[in-house]
Amino acid sequence: MTSQRTQFPTGGTSRCLRILFLLGGILLTLPGGAPAAEPAGAGAPSITLPGGFSALAEKVGPAVVNISTEKTVNGGGRIFRHFGRNPFGGDDGMDDFFKRFFGEDPHRKFKQRSLGSGFIIDSGGYIVTNNHVVENADKIKVILSDERELDAEVAGRDPNTDIALIRVKSADKLPVVPLGDSNAIRVGQWVVAIGNPFGLDHTVTAGIVSAKGRVIGSGPYDDFIQTDASINPGNSGGPLLNMKGEVIGINTAIIASGQGIGFAIPINLARPVIEQLRQTGEVVRGWLGVTIKDLPRDLAEYLGVDGQKGALVIDVVPGDPAEKAGIAPKDVIVSVNGQRIGNSHDLTTIVAGIPVGDTARVTVIREGKPKTIMVKVGKRPDTRKIAKRSPSRQTEGLGMRVSDLSAEAAESLGIAVAGGVIVEELEADGKAEEAGVRKGDVIKEINHQPVEDTTAYARILKSIPNGEKIQLFIWRLNEGFVVVKLTK
Repeated sequence: MTSQRTQFPTGGTSRCLRILFLLGGILLTLPGGAPAAEPAGAGAPSITLPGGFSALAEKVGPAVVNISTEKTVNGGGRIFRHFGRNPFGGDDGMDDFFKRFFGEDPHRKFKQRSLGSGFIIDSGGYIVTNNHVVENADKIKVILSDERELDAEVAGRDPNTDIALIRVKSADKLPVVPLGDSNAIRVGQWVVAIGNPFGLDHTVTAGIVSAKGRVIGSGPYDDFIQTDASINPGNSGGPLLNMKGEVIGINTAIIASGQGIGFAIPINLARPVIEQLRQTGEVVRGWLGVTIKDLPRDLAEYLGVDGQKGALVIDVVPGDPAEKAGIAPKDVIVSVNGQRIGNSHDLTTIVAGIPVGDTARVTVIREGKPKTIMVKVGKRPDTRKIAKRSPSRQTEGLGMRVSDLSAEAAESLGIAVAGGVIVEELEADGKAEEAGVRKGDVIKEINHQPVEDTTAYARILKSIPNGEKIQLFIWRLNEGFVVVKLTK
């Protein structure tokens, strides 16, 4: 594969290269000379691009490390063949050779090796990386920029944020990289990533902050910085740096088959996690014990909080702080300790930062009116208990068949049951199906009247005249509460 290089002529009294791009009325000046005269009447701002990243890379590079791990895994098959392939592509034929003559032994144990990155935050040997880089590793080896290899041990891990802290012992003081302020960065600002992509140590890439506050579904505390600085497998755990050489993010994720899209954990989110891992080896977070979702417009209207933002309580965990304090399903949490709640992510993040045992002032909207509830914050558990309920009889109505919510159905849906009927069957082209009701929906209310069981369901429907509007308040798997409107 060949490439061509365009030669630009030089000349003039300054003998410097100036290339101007006019994009959307903004004047960009590439390094190499002063900006050209602004077109008359343009009034466009002048933005100077950085002249280079060499000084930054030389300053920070020694504090960035490569991490090599080894762990034992059982079995073979596709997973083993995947990790055994040449990382640079191609197939040497050995895979098919062993499969043909020796078969696949699913009980055999194999050594799985992987690579990642990290950065030193303490001259005593503390190194930040991703949890997925070191999780379940039997051996962890750190390679410094001067090619020294040191054995490392895990100081603490937090799978919820994918952050890990490891430590090495060295006779010499190790170089460190300073931590910056991720809240101060703006979309469009230049950033630099340093890491170990595909085993290519101390690779430096540059780009801009493409977006902030990205939620990509990787965990409950998603709040990623998106960047177009090239990030590839092996960059995990390495630093994302501002132009001062400060860490503003931990490179963590990429989108499969995507180009120019990488994600980093903001250092302001990571900082308290790192500190807890250094002090205690684990992370303790606050917990209310609620299942929540964002508040869509139709639900806000139904619940009488139209125009409000907040987190809708879908369910409460029996015996946990929220239930004990009196928070209930259908409450809309709008603030905690005076901090506004815009969505469910805000609530999760704010509560996680409240010390366990502290009392939080939680403001909810209930039946259209504000209510303040004092909640003693608990410790976030790893598992939840699910309440169960006995099955009951079935009934007909609105072109669907419903029954009381059984214990088995409740457990499979993952909800703590507080009444309701589950949709078992829908009549083809019936009113319910056409309105958007789905099989498996749990009807909690009809026109704001609670549906405790099939008896209440039948009684409420019977009281509604034909031709009247009906609003079904429904709990739906993977969506939470929804409202379905139809006419009887």
